[in-house]
Amino acid sequence: MENPGFEMQEEKIQSSSNMKEQTKQEVPERKSHWSLMNIFLVCLLACFISTIIGVLIISSVYIKNIGFLTQLNSQKHEITSPKTPITMSDKKRVDVKFQFLNHLGKSKVFQFPGGDIQWARFRYDVKDYPSDEEMEFGTSINNQRSKMTFGTLRIKSKGLRAPHWHFNANEHGFLLKPQGGVNFIRTFKKQTEDQAINLPPNLVELVQNASYVQSPDKLVWRYFYNLKDSTEFKLSGGVIQWARFRKNGVGLNDNEKIFSESLQMHENSLTLATIRIYSNGLRQPHFHFNANEMGYVISGCGKVGIIVSSKITTDFDIGIGDVVFFPIGTQHYIKSTCDEDLLMILAFSTGNQLQTLDMDDYFHATADHILAQLFFKKQEEFKKIPRFSEDQAINLPQQQNLIAKNN
Repeated sequence: MENPGFEMQEEKIQSSSNMKEQTKQEVPERKSHWSLMNIFLVCLLACFISTIIGVLIISSVYIKNIGFLTQLNSQKHEITSPKTPITMSDKKRVDVKFQFLNHLGKSKVFQFPGGDIQWARFRYDVKDYPSDEEMEFGTSINNQRSKMTFGTLRIKSKGLRAPHWHFNANEHGFLLKPQGGVNFIRTFKKQTEDQAINLPPNLVELVQNASYVQSPDKLVWRYFYNLKDSTEFKLSGGVIQWARFRKNGVGLNDNEKIFSESLQMHENSLTLATIRIYSNGLRQPHFHFNANEMGYVISGCGKVGIIVSSKITTDFDIGIGDVVFFPIGTQHYIKSTCDEDLLMILAFSTGNQLQTLDMDDYFHATADHILAQLFFKKQEEFKKIPRFSEDQAINLPQQQNLIAKNN
């Protein structure tokens, strides 16, 4: 029997029961949600607290270490520092000329079995420099990246420079013949100790019974050059001879061509020369486009002038045993000031053809009216400057040669 009233009542009862079930289901979910939030907040608080504690601990340790180091430094300062402070006036000032001058003949002698050697060079440890002047020179050639070191080697009678090699350098050597020749050599006294300590015991047999096959000229002349008998080039005040590379072997004999080509084959090889400046003669002001230069005085005496910049200009006297340094691109001159000729060995840091500009070449390559305005002179005065046909204009860059010809 249908009873709408009952059905309505039943629906109310069912809906109310459904609502109770939904309420029961929602309540646990809310409880679970708040439980996770509480756990997260607790963890976050714990992390924050632990971070603060860690920072406090690290700060405490750092402050203690700073205090210890400060105390240690103060104690060290008390031990090592002088009682009176060092002022600029107390520090020894080295003359600027020692950037370009080394008294090699007066430097420390390093001995080895069979001879000794003296150096004008850069040293990594400043404590290895015998003097402030030598440190100034060594620092200068290193700062200018000259890639050059100069040394004199003396091998005593029957002595030997043991076989060796250099990891980072090519080497050029020049054999000096003492003044007086054989008569001078005969004045040598016999060595008190045997200098043949590092020679093979069968040396005499090897020399007397030598049956070595002569090396072909193409090999020998790669490493040997007869500089003394080479062509002399006249300067305005002397002569110069070259062991160098020449394009296409111009002016060289067959053996010199072999040596010339060998120079260019090896990176950082040198150009070598001897220059003789007559008494009171002058090697006119000049500079090199592509090379640093070092010179060693064999005999005589002279004066050197260098212009590095408007702030660095110096001139100084040179004598036997001195080494001079001319950085690339710096104008310099050499003058003989003795009654005898000034004889020097010159080395240039290029195995390629040396490029040089002399002052007279500069004047002839520049228009007279430009020179007149530059030097506040009459234009006609610059036409009186002589031209030296055998001077070093042969080494000028091609562009400079063209300018000179056009003028």
